[in-house]
Amino acid sequence: WCRLKVRGPAGTTVRIRHAERLNPDGTLYMANYRGARATDLYILRGSGLEIFEPRFTYRGFRYVEIKGYPGKPTLDSIEGRVVHDDLEPTGLFTCSHPLVNKIFKAAVWGIRGNYRSIPTDCPQRDERQGWLGDRSQESIGESYLFCVAPFYRKWLYDIMDSQRPNGSIPNVAPPFWPIYTDNVTWPSTFIFASDMLLRQYGDTHIISEIYEPAEKWINYMQQFSKNNLIDRDSYGDWCVPPEHPNLIHTKDTNRITSGALLASAYFYQDLKLMAEYATMLGKTNQATVFAAKAEAVKKSFNGRFLDQNKGRYDNGTATSSLLPLAFDMVPEHYRGAVFGNLVDKILNDFKGHVPTGVIGCQFLMRTLTQFGRGDIAWMILTNETYPGWGYMIKQGATTIWELWNGDTADPQMNSGNHVMLIGDLIVWMFEDLAGIRPDPEIPGFKHIIMKPTPIPGLTYVEASYKSIRGLITSRWENRGHEFTWHVTLPPNTSATVWIPSAHPNTVKINGKTLGNSTYAKLIGYRTGYTICKLGNGSYTFTSK
Repeated sequence: WCRLKVRGPAGTTVRIRHAERLNPDGTLYMANYRGARATDLYILRGSGLEIFEPRFTYRGFRYVEIKGYPGKPTLDSIEGRVVHDDLEPTGLFTCSHPLVNKIFKAAVWGIRGNYRSIPTDCPQRDERQGWLGDRSQESIGESYLFCVAPFYRKWLYDIMDSQRPNGSIPNVAPPFWPIYTDNVTWPSTFIFASDMLLRQYGDTHIISEIYEPAEKWINYMQQFSKNNLIDRDSYGDWCVPPEHPNLIHTKDTNRITSGALLASAYFYQDLKLMAEYATMLGKTNQATVFAAKAEAVKKSFNGRFLDQNKGRYDNGTATSSLLPLAFDMVPEHYRGAVFGNLVDKILNDFKGHVPTGVIGCQFLMRTLTQFGRGDIAWMILTNETYPGWGYMIKQGATTIWELWNGDTADPQMNSGNHVMLIGDLIVWMFEDLAGIRPDPEIPGFKHIIMKPTPIPGLTYVEASYKSIRGLITSRWENRGHEFTWHVTLPPNTSATVWIPSAHPNTVKINGKTLGNSTYAKLIGYRTGYTICKLGNGSYTFTSK
């Protein structure tokens, strides 16, 4: 919101209106605010300097229009105030590419601006709801930026409070908009966000708290299962880049992913996570049941959607490949073909641009990198033309838009600050570019996996993360002929470190070869990486 400083006669009314953008004539563009007036009125009492700022509302904006100000305002007359939940910052990221740094900053500003006791979708129009689907994987990225553990734990309680007696979970929580469509993809965030708290913070207690409500939802959703698959879906891969600049949603069937594929893939992942939770809680029989159901879903999923002749799923959209790859649903001998289809879709059909909507972009960057094409993820990130994050920045965005074509689409749905299209971008920056991630077998950063991804043309990456165990840092420099990597691991932790290198013999740690080092235990070599184990401390690696 804005803080106003003013002097003037009693009864003078000052009006402040807010907007994210301007019309070509310089007036406020407010069509995308829907019914939100985004207006503050202050009536002067006429007694010297008066200071006003709202306390019971907030605005999402970049520009303000002031009318009725007595005299000529100065730069000191109005101040933009950044207002958000008080979450401790925990992560920093920077690299040698200026556009990427701007994208990172825009994502951080947008995320922070949507912390309002719940994770809202947008801060400006007459919506501001806690949509579950936006945060399924994006929440992991948030955990690197801020200490979100109590915040997300509270939101999971909101979701549990919103659950109906029959087990149904809403798409929005708290359900101020009571949208109970018995969709799979949006409510799955209840299970996915719990996994985020487990992997990032080692929070096993939240798993014990959400387990029964989650099991109740799983059992409720079984009624919609036919031959182990669920056809029920509400939103599809929401906001796939449309083929025309004025469209909100694509009408091209080649860009639309089957709702049954989305729902069934997500439900498979839900069942897998529930099997893990049951095992953790000592519920052995239930773990066996969930695991068996998951395998049944996978078998039916591949039977229905996997086109063995074409080596793709269903109609071959990027998201139809991403989900089976990310969830490990693809039979081993088809993985190369399915991943090849994904690469072809991105490079040829989308010319190196983002090919997905909300669902697909939750897994896009990490899956490409996991299967060895971090260069394509980087291409997507740094592409300055439509559609992509770089395009938004080049159009003047300072937060991430609701739509890939938010500058041209129907004003009824073109918020300039939405978190949903951030997807897995932030988690990818920390975990893949910088190489900081928790060991899934020993969550909460007790054991750390350090594995950076060098990108051609990227000369340095620097990141720090204040984990619950302490500060973890990673800074690498790639000069072409030599790779230098500075790593800090907090006390009482250990790490498996993957050092980019041509051969273990080229690796030095704190100036000594691995064979002469007392710090590191060599594990082996795999596809461009020397692997070793370390205890806590600060280290400098060099390799060729």
